[in-house]
Amino acid sequence: MNERPGNQLFDAYFTARDMREVFCDQGRVQAMLDFEAALARAEARVGLIPQTAVAPIEAACQAGHYNFAALGEAIATAGNSAIPLVKALGKQITAHDAEAERYVHLGATSQDVMDSGLVLQMRRALELIDSDLAQLGQTLATQAQRYVATPLAGRTWLQHATPVTLGMKIAGWLGAVTRSRQRLLELKPRLLVLQFGGASGTLAALGEQAMPIAQALAEELHLTLPDQPWHTQRDRLVEFGSVLGLIAGSLGKLGRDISLLMQTEAAEVFEPSAPGKGGSSTMPHKRNPVGAAVLIGAATRVPGLLSTLFSAMPQEHERSLGLWHAEWETLPEICCLVSGSLKQALLVTQGLEVDADRMARNLDLTQGLVLAEAVSIVLAQRVGRDTAHHLLEQCCKRAVAEHRHLRAVLGDEPQVTAELSAAELDHLLDPAHYLGQARTWVERAVAEHSALTA
Repeated sequence: MNERPGNQLFDAYFTARDMREVFCDQGRVQAMLDFEAALARAEARVGLIPQTAVAPIEAACQAGHYNFAALGEAIATAGNSAIPLVKALGKQITAHDAEAERYVHLGATSQDVMDSGLVLQMRRALELIDSDLAQLGQTLATQAQRYVATPLAGRTWLQHATPVTLGMKIAGWLGAVTRSRQRLLELKPRLLVLQFGGASGTLAALGEQAMPIAQALAEELHLTLPDQPWHTQRDRLVEFGSVLGLIAGSLGKLGRDISLLMQTEAAEVFEPSAPGKGGSSTMPHKRNPVGAAVLIGAATRVPGLLSTLFSAMPQEHERSLGLWHAEWETLPEICCLVSGSLKQALLVTQGLEVDADRMARNLDLTQGLVLAEAVSIVLAQRVGRDTAHHLLEQCCKRAVAEHRHLRAVLGDEPQVTAELSAAELDHLLDPAHYLGQARTWVERAVAEHSALTA
């Protein structure tokens, strides 16, 4: 009865169930009620309210007691969710203990309830995101090591460049995941703080007991007491949103790479197959990158949402009109989109299907041209850089014009064979011998991931 209809057709695709539960109506209301219950305990601890009032207030602080549809209707008039909730809470308490109702919400303001409730939700969201990032990092570390020496064409400007390895490419994804985990750790102390300032941020209604109550309330909620209330200082929330935006973008990069590698013309790496996954309504042969689509979709949507958070930062005086309101659904939506992207990234990377033979064939599509640099660098040491570069450029043009392999053209060129033996040319034109520091990059990315996980 309480749950309002959601985007049930798309929720399972674009978001994760556990994150939707954090930010559903039940999750929002319960977080605010957790604040009210903790406030009662804190005020009883310092003697502002009688201890006998705590149990009746706590008993009423269960989201299941409230009609969310009725609350939603009341919000349209009240202007925020805390006002009708506190009224409903008071009625709930009065039905069992009229005396205790006098002490509910004492000294707090609506934004204290909503912002501190949001912080409690963000704490859970952060835990979920970090857990998925850690799992994704471990998966990528394993895959990077598995394919550390598997050559494939590097691509710059969407054209074949020099060879890289699949492990090196995956290590790039892993490094971004590790940095995102580091950012979350760094912002956590700034984010998980209490919001408690009363009407205008002074806590004047609580007199000399204000600071002891604030400290006790922070302890009850397992949050840090900040240097001051932050009703209209929203940098903490925007920082969190920004890190989520970076995560979405990094996962979008992963999704983009995989979707390009899945293209028919490349066909080197694939999302895991499953019955009914990635098909077409008309073309039986299709195998679409449906997981990558979620990663790219989230990376496309989150920046626009993040811009809303930035736009809402210059809030007026001690309580904002409209800018605060613009945050209410924005940050939860960012969390949900990133959670869905992470779930899809895990599914995709855990079951990667790799065609190493196709990679080798694709490397040879240009008939040795991708290794022209390798030959040019060695030849430059014998005949000079400009001469070597011009000579290789001419040989490459001849190979293309004559539809011949670069090895054959080089073998016919006296200026080349005078300096490089047949064995040297064979070695230089073997992709496995021109992978540079690819293995080192994998080892370093895995080591950084392991250090963070330890």
